[in-house]
Amino acid sequence: MTGPRTSLLVSAALLAVLAGVGLSKVEIDSSMTSFLPKGDAVYEATENKARTFGGDPIVVILESEERGGLLLEQDKLLSLLKLEGDLAGLPDVAAVYGPASVLNQTAGAAQDMLAQISGRRDAVEKLAESRALQEGASAAEAAAAAEQAVAAFDRRYGALLVQGLPAGLPTLRNGRFVETVMFDEGGLPRPQWHFVVPSPHSVAVLVRPRQDLDQDAASRLVAAVRSAVSESALEPAKSTVTGVPVITSALTDRARAELPLLGGVSVLLVAAVFLLVPWTSRRRSRLRPVVAALCGTAGTVAVFGWLDHALSLGVVAFLPILLGIGSDFPFYLSRSGDVRRVLVAALAAAVGFASLALSPLPFVRELGLALALGIVLTASVAWGLRQAFGVVPSPVVAPREAPRRNLALGLAAVVVAIAGWVALPNLDIEAQPDELAQGLPELDDATYAEKLLGSSGEVSIVLSGDDVTTPAALNWAREAEAAVVRSHGDDVHPVLTLADLFGFLGDQATPDQVDAALQVLPRYLTSAVATSDRSQGLLIFGVEFDDVEELGTLLEDVEAALPPAPDGVTVEVVGLPVAAVRGLELVSEGRLWMNIAGILAAGLVLLGLRSRRDAVRALLTVVMATGWVVGLVYVTGGSLSPLTVAIGSLITATGVEFAVMLSRGLRGVATAALAGTVGYLVLGLSQLAVLRDFGLLLAAGVVCSFLAALVAERLVVPTRRTPTVVPATENPRQEVLT
Repeated sequence: MTGPRTSLLVSAALLAVLAGVGLSKVEIDSSMTSFLPKGDAVYEATENKARTFGGDPIVVILESEERGGLLLEQDKLLSLLKLEGDLAGLPDVAAVYGPASVLNQTAGAAQDMLAQISGRRDAVEKLAESRALQEGASAAEAAAAAEQAVAAFDRRYGALLVQGLPAGLPTLRNGRFVETVMFDEGGLPRPQWHFVVPSPHSVAVLVRPRQDLDQDAASRLVAAVRSAVSESALEPAKSTVTGVPVITSALTDRARAELPLLGGVSVLLVAAVFLLVPWTSRRRSRLRPVVAALCGTAGTVAVFGWLDHALSLGVVAFLPILLGIGSDFPFYLSRSGDVRRVLVAALAAAVGFASLALSPLPFVRELGLALALGIVLTASVAWGLRQAFGVVPSPVVAPREAPRRNLALGLAAVVVAIAGWVALPNLDIEAQPDELAQGLPELDDATYAEKLLGSSGEVSIVLSGDDVTTPAALNWAREAEAAVVRSHGDDVHPVLTLADLFGFLGDQATPDQVDAALQVLPRYLTSAVATSDRSQGLLIFGVEFDDVEELGTLLEDVEAALPPAPDGVTVEVVGLPVAAVRGLELVSEGRLWMNIAGILAAGLVLLGLRSRRDAVRALLTVVMATGWVVGLVYVTGGSLSPLTVAIGSLITATGVEFAVMLSRGLRGVATAALAGTVGYLVLGLSQLAVLRDFGLLLAAGVVCSFLAALVAERLVVPTRRTPTVVPATENPRQEVLT
C-alpha cells in the first residue's frame, strides 16, 4: 500500500509544480478575432487590410459646450494637437487621426504648396516667354505667350487656392483658416471631416493600433489612451473612449475577474453536493471526485499556459462545466463496479466535446478541446486515486426492479425530440455582437458614440493593383462611392475615401495632376487611404454593427451596387463586420452537421461497451435530450448562440454518461446529475449575458439528459439486471476490478 501511495504522492508533487508553472503563464484573450472564422478567405483579407492600414480604432470623443470650442479656441486647439501627438507616440499605435493633426498637416501642405506654386508659376512664365523668343516671336508676342501660360496655370491651380485658402495665411494661429477648413458657411462640419469632427460641439480622435496586437497589449494601450486623455489640458465638457479594442479589453478584464469567482463558487457548490449526499459512509472520501476534477481542470488550464495559448471566452466558460460534469466520472470510479463502463463513457464524453473543433469559430473550438482534455485528465487522476486508495465503501441499496417497457411514453418522447431536431435548422442564431458585451458599462459608451458618429463599425472597399491612383482607378472610386451612397445612404456613409481625398482634381484628372496632388497632399492623409507604393487603396465606410444578419444583407447589396472594377485592379469588401457576417454564415450552414458529428463520434466509442443495448440507449438518450432542449428554445422564442449552436455535442457528455451508468443505480446518476446541473448554473452568476445564457441552457440540458436516460431505459430494456450497489468490503482494495 505504501509503494503505490508514495509513487502517487511523488507524481502528484511533480505534476503540481508543472501545473503551477503553466497556470502562471495563462493569459485570457477576448479579442474579436477569437469570434471570427480564422483561415477563411474573408478573414484573411480583413487581416491583410489591418496589417497595412492598422486595426479597428480606439475612438476618443471630446465634447465642448460651445460650437467648435475645441478647435476655434487657440489654446484648446494646441492642447488637442499635443494630445494627438502624445497618442501617436504610444507603443503599439499604427496611426492617429484627429482634427488638430489634420489642420496642422493641411496648413503645412498649403504653405508648401503656395511656395511650390509660386515658384512653378514663375518658372512657367519664364519658360513660355523663352520658348516664344526662340521660335522668333517678338517681345510683345513672347509676353503674350507668357501671360497665356500663366493664365492656364492659374486655371489649373487657382480653384484649389480659392477653395482651400480663402482665409488668409494657413496656420493654426489663424482662427479664420481653421474655421474655413473645418466648417461650412452654416457652421456645420464639412462632410469630408465628419470622421474627426462629427458635430459642431465634438471632435473625434481615432487611434489605430498595430495589427496582431495581443489582448494584454491592447488592454495596456486602452489604459494609456484613457490616461493621456485625462491628463491633457483640454478639460472637455465630456470625454468618451470607446471602440472595438475598448470593449474587448473590458471583456478580458471581466473574464479575469470572474474566472476565480466562477471557479470558486463551482467548487464549493459541487463539493456541497458530494458532501451532503450520503453516497459513501466514509465522509473524508466524499470529496475525492472534486479533488480529481480540480486536478483535471488545473492541468487543462496549465496546458494552455505551457503552450502560450491564451484562454478565449469559451475556455473561461469551461471551468464550472468541467468541475460539474468532470467530477461525475471520478465519482463513478471511486465506487465499486465495472470500470470499463465508466472509462468508455468518459471517452465518449470527451469525443463528443472534441467534436466542437469542427466549429469555424476559434473560441468554440477551444471550448470543445479544453473540455475534452479536461475529461481525459480528470478521469486519469481519478484512476490514479482508485489505484492508490481503492474504492470507497458505499451503503447497501436494494437492487432496482427492471423497468417495464413503455412504448407509448417512449414514442411520445421521441416525437417531441424529432420536432426539436426539425426546428434546429430554422432556429435563430444570436446575431448581435453587443450581446457578447451585454452587462458591461463600456457598451453604453459604444452606443452613445454610435449615435454621435452614425456608425459603430468600419467596412472598407480595398483596391489592389499596380497603381490604384491612376485617373481610371480614382474615377472608379468616385463612381463606387456615389453608387453606395445613392443606394444605401441611410445605412452606409463614407468616412474617408480615395475619392474624397482626390476629389478636388475633378473627373478629368491627368496622371501628371495625380502625381502633383500626391506631392502636395500631406502623407498623413494619403497614408490613410493609399499605400506608399500605390498598390492598395481604401474607401472606408461606416456602418451600424448591431445585427450581423441584417448587415449581411446590406453588404450583399453594397457589393452588387459597385461598378465593374477597372482593368488591372481587384476589389474586395473587407472589415470586422464582413468577417462577422461570414462567421455567422459558416456557423448557420454547419449547425446540423456539428450536432450530428458529436453524437456519431460518441457512438463509435460506445461500441467498446460489452452490451450493444447500452450503446443504443446512450445514443437514444442524447438524441432525445438534444431535441427536447432545442424544442424548448424554439417554443420559448429564444435563440442559439455560437457557444450553444452545437448543443448536441455538449449534451452528448451527460446523455451518454447517464444512460450508461444508470444500470449501476439511479441514486448515483441522480447525484451526478445534481452536481452537473450545479456546475452549469454557476455560469448564471456571470455578469456577461452570453455566459449566463450558456449556463442556463446547458443546465436544462443536464435535466433533459437525466429524464431522457430514464425514458430510453423503458424503450430499450437491459438484457440483465445487476444490483444497484455492490456491498462494501472491509478492504476495498481487495475488490476484483472488471
